Amino acid sequence: MQTPGAPLPPRRRPPPFRPSFTLALVYVAGFFVLYAVLLILPELLRVLADVPPGPEQQKIAEEVAREAARPRLAWAVAAALVSVGLGSYLRILPGLKQR
Repeated sequence: MQTPGAPLPPRRRPPPFRPSFTLALVYVAGFFVLYAVLLILPELLRVLADVPPGPEQQKIAEEVAREAARPRLAWAVAAALVSVGLGSYLRILPGLKQR
């Protein structure tokens, strides 16, 4: 309890809010989607070139994308983690730069 006339203790400013962990998760998710699409894209382009347009093409493309994605998703996750780690280390990703 403060006595009347005693000086008040100095107020501390709270540290600035920097959501770097959340932003890193967003970067990982974004890079994952980018790499997953890039790894599956050649298979989908092959379906687009070989199968005539229509509902059959869509069904085949969905099946090919599912089959092509299974072995490549681990590569996409690893590439996303490496990209975010390297981008953070080199201080080129906005919001992850250490001051």
